[in-house]
Amino acid sequence: MIPTSFPTAEEMAKLTARALLEVGAVHFNAREPFTLASGLPSPTYIDCRKLISYPRLRATLMDFLAVTVMRDAGFEAFDNVAGGETAGIPFAAFVAERLALPMTYVRKKPKGYGRNARIEGLMTEGQRVLLIEDMTTDGGSKLSFVDAIRDTGAECAHTGVIFSYGIFPEITKTLGDHGVTLHALATWWDVLAEAKAQGTFDAETLDGVEAFLNDPRAWQEAHKA
Repeated sequence: MIPTSFPTAEEMAKLTARALLEVGAVHFNAREPFTLASGLPSPTYIDCRKLISYPRLRATLMDFLAVTVMRDAGFEAFDNVAGGETAGIPFAAFVAERLALPMTYVRKKPKGYGRNARIEGLMTEGQRVLLIEDMTTDGGSKLSFVDAIRDTGAECAHTGVIFSYGIFPEITKTLGDHGVTLHALATWWDVLAEAKAQGTFDAETLDGVEAFLNDPRAWQEAHKA
């Protein structure tokens, strides 16, 4: 069903942060940092995949994501919704259902046999494709998916995510230089504010996380193994 109600962006960010905390998708540990895919340390880690196991929460957040892209990009801005392998696939299916659009997905690399395809499902030349993923850090991982979509002759100028780190200013340039606009429901700042309001973590942990958010590159350099 296409959502017809439009909460403010601020309210959606707050509720998204609350949902992520409620399902235990948020992990903070400044004393023993996590190692990100980049190899760099971080006192924060988020697992948006957990949301697929909570029907009420995921339904609410998918409504939020659908209305966000309609509000920001337009009600008739898309012809196809594509999920990025693998975490973006279920969320793309949920959003496509709400927007009453075809759904496809994009492989990280050609599967190596058969048609050797990167696009699964029907995507045609000239279609305006919305790329959906669970989250983004600095935007770089989205570019390969966008290029694969464009290689079909389709257009891809927008990507929607549940969560964006919101602490790396280069993301706007990275995506913008590639002709892509990011739409995100919440950032680490929203999660930190809600965690403080709820008292979810102790003060020392929250202080360590806030120090990282204020200057992530310096924090990572200081905490390299």
